[in-house]
Amino acid sequence: MHAVRLHAFGPAENLSYEESADPVPGPGQVRIAVAAAGVHLLDTALREGEQGPFPAPTPLPTIPGREVAGTVDRLGEGADPAWLGRRVVAHLGMVPGGYAELAVTDTARLHEIPERLDPAAAVAMIGTGRTALGILQFAEPGPGSTAVVLAAAGGIGTLLVQYASSAGATVVGLAGGPEKTALVRENGADLAVDYLRPDWPEQVRARLGERPATVVFDAVGGDTARAAVGLLGEGGSHLVYGWAGEGLRDGEPLTLTAEELATRGITSHQVLGRLMLDRAGGDIRTLELRALAEAAAGRLRPAVQRFPLAEAAAAHRALETRATVGKVVLVP
Repeated sequence: MHAVRLHAFGPAENLSYEESADPVPGPGQVRIAVAAAGVHLLDTALREGEQGPFPAPTPLPTIPGREVAGTVDRLGEGADPAWLGRRVVAHLGMVPGGYAELAVTDTARLHEIPERLDPAAAVAMIGTGRTALGILQFAEPGPGSTAVVLAAAGGIGTLLVQYASSAGATVVGLAGGPEKTALVRENGADLAVDYLRPDWPEQVRARLGERPATVVFDAVGGDTARAAVGLLGEGGSHLVYGWAGEGLRDGEPLTLTAEELATRGITSHQVLGRLMLDRAGGDIRTLELRALAEAAAGRLRPAVQRFPLAEAAAAHRALETRATVGKVVLVP
């Protein structure tokens, strides 16, 4: 098979498209002929040798990637034969191997792809979709509420805008540049604002009038997040799920002091990780199933930007320079 391998930590150019041995599924596993592989911002950090949420840097050489969709083409010992030939999607968890024409995973991680969903959309929902729905456990917008979504043209931001808009909330979507703000508007935002413009908070206040924001979904951090939090009224929520900053990964989360929170009468929480899992009852598959169902029903429509598998390095560079829209997917 062909795969993308990393032999040394460093820049995107270190990702090498090459021949690799076909993986063989072990007991209780299946092999997937990959039709789409998800690319996550975390992948770019791991590529450079950062640990991220893992106990140690990834052993090299490695095939990156932890989200795949395709068709089961081989069974390991003890795997249910009913999986053979079925279209499936899986988050591989702590085990890499997704940037390849073939990938293996445990049957416990599989979901059948709903009939109306293509593999790229399924990959988007198994990772980005489950995260968006996990975030919405902490503040579900509806009629009478006003949601401010930072990075609203990103994979998660797109889904938050769609969900909040369909739920009847007033939605303010922030994105960088006119092309991205146009997409945010198309996804249902009542106001799409270019946060690269220094006067964007004044634009939002002029549109909202006396109405304060009730929730800020923050994937950016820094000064942009602080300005957005300034729009919150008493009782509002600041939900942090990233801190991309001005150049991705070199940003910092906005941390509000206890005094600021008490004076303003607002709350602030980082909602990823254990906190999100606890809200989901300890079972991440609950969010994965719901995400796939929402997409299959057309209520959520993931934005997907495709790159050929051989161009994984270009996909990483595009992510790192904010040149992407929605979920980045590699196609063999």
